[in-house]
Amino acid sequence: MSAQTQSEFGKWRSFLWPIHSYELKKLLPMFLMFFFISFNYTILRDTKDTLIVTAPGSGAEAIPFIKFWGVLPSAIIFMLIYAKLSNKLSKPALFYATIAPFVVFFALFALVIYPAKEYLHPTVFADYLQQLLPQGFMGFIAIFRNWSYALFYILSELWGSVVLSLLFWGFANDIMKVVEAKRFYSLLGLGANLALLFSGPAIIFSSNIRQKIPAGVDAWGVSLNYLMSMVVISGLCIIAIYWWIQKNVLTDPRFFDPAQQKVVKKSKPKLSMKESFLQLARSKYLGLLAILVIAYGISINIVEVTWKSQLKLQYPNSNDYSAFMGAFSTCTGFIAVLMMLFVGGNTIRRFGWKTAALVTPVVLLLTGTAFFSFVLFKDSMMGMIAALGTSPLMLAVIVGAVQNILSKTCKYSLFDPTKEMAYIPLDEESKVKGKAAIDVVGARLGKSGGSLIQQGLILALGSIAAMTPYIAVILFAIIFLWIVSASSLNKLFLAKTAEKGSKSDAAALPKAEEAKKTEPSAVV
Repeated sequence: MSAQTQSEFGKWRSFLWPIHSYELKKLLPMFLMFFFISFNYTILRDTKDTLIVTAPGSGAEAIPFIKFWGVLPSAIIFMLIYAKLSNKLSKPALFYATIAPFVVFFALFALVIYPAKEYLHPTVFADYLQQLLPQGFMGFIAIFRNWSYALFYILSELWGSVVLSLLFWGFANDIMKVVEAKRFYSLLGLGANLALLFSGPAIIFSSNIRQKIPAGVDAWGVSLNYLMSMVVISGLCIIAIYWWIQKNVLTDPRFFDPAQQKVVKKSKPKLSMKESFLQLARSKYLGLLAILVIAYGISINIVEVTWKSQLKLQYPNSNDYSAFMGAFSTCTGFIAVLMMLFVGGNTIRRFGWKTAALVTPVVLLLTGTAFFSFVLFKDSMMGMIAALGTSPLMLAVIVGAVQNILSKTCKYSLFDPTKEMAYIPLDEESKVKGKAAIDVVGARLGKSGGSLIQQGLILALGSIAAMTPYIAVILFAIIFLWIVSASSLNKLFLAKTAEKGSKSDAAALPKAEEAKKTEPSAVV
């Protein structure tokens, strides 16, 4: 914790609530926007998995194929369009044009596409292909058989990369200074994880609705209508909050410097697509940042697919699977809130960027070792499992859930804030196009890279169970590269912050002090 922060707020205030009362006008709407984005993210993440894993003729084996052949190409296409539009549209227009198609699609999926699935899905031809082709091609056939579910999966995956990582964090990095980010970002993350405490019970409620539905009615279809209604309403709230910030916060001289913005607009480079990516390719800083994002994507994808294959065996019914994922999200949110309050921001302020950035890969290494050790050696632990009064399958589900909860809570409370802080010292071109390339394509490339590895092993070995030992070794190698890259990026981040951030932060402090004098006493 910096001496300045502690002297400014006092010991306990700086630990729990390092915010001035006048800053709530900026912090609270950003908090609410992140809450609604994360609320949708959780519902879409759990729903897309339920649709694919429990669909007829599908399973967890289909996920690597969708991520590589569906999500990655879609992310690349989106990034090219986004980078082009960023040179033509204003930032508010770019925000609205990006988020609106998501809201429209999820509304249409529940109202039109899912009810017509029997007419849209080529089930008979898919059955023929299943008999004709080897078992290893099950993932490709599952995508073809349930193509509308695969499309839903792709758009749900892109919501996390586009709306959460690119739009929200790009907006936050654009209007926040480094001194604000150190105090604000963990509190913003708290809003995201509070959303889990609402979205988890919402998923459970919607999934358990089948108990009140008469026989002959598609219970999962009714649940889907409830869930997508929440997503659409939440999406409209995001748009409304963004509009309010543009109208009321970014016109307030305490948070917005018109003179500085004019300079930025006049000097903003308008590079072509080729020039933009050549510039990004030459940046060691962005290259290391991309490695962090890709390494996380590969690591979490490798573990999740193995866990979800166990989860489907335990919960083959769509509503049961969805209800379990709702409970999983609720538990994740509860632990993540505690991490945000007592670990996230305080770790960054007390121990610095490097330590905070290294926590996530270390936790993934330790929990991944525990999970894969159990999956590989559970047969030799039958006596202990029987003594616990459970089955090996259920215990594998529980161990995998614990692993996922710990890795995700570390990501939300430490990995995401440190990653986003790393963008702040960059120039305008790198912030816009570099962030699009890293957060959209890089994140998808990470998960798709893990999917490509799994595809090759599934085609060669035939099943997830057979490839598990090889996956474990690959996971450890990726995490080692992640740790080395984070250490190197820390040196560059400190240098850039000292070069650019210190001057602007020093200029901002007198304004903040002057604003405090004109405000009522701070809320403790």
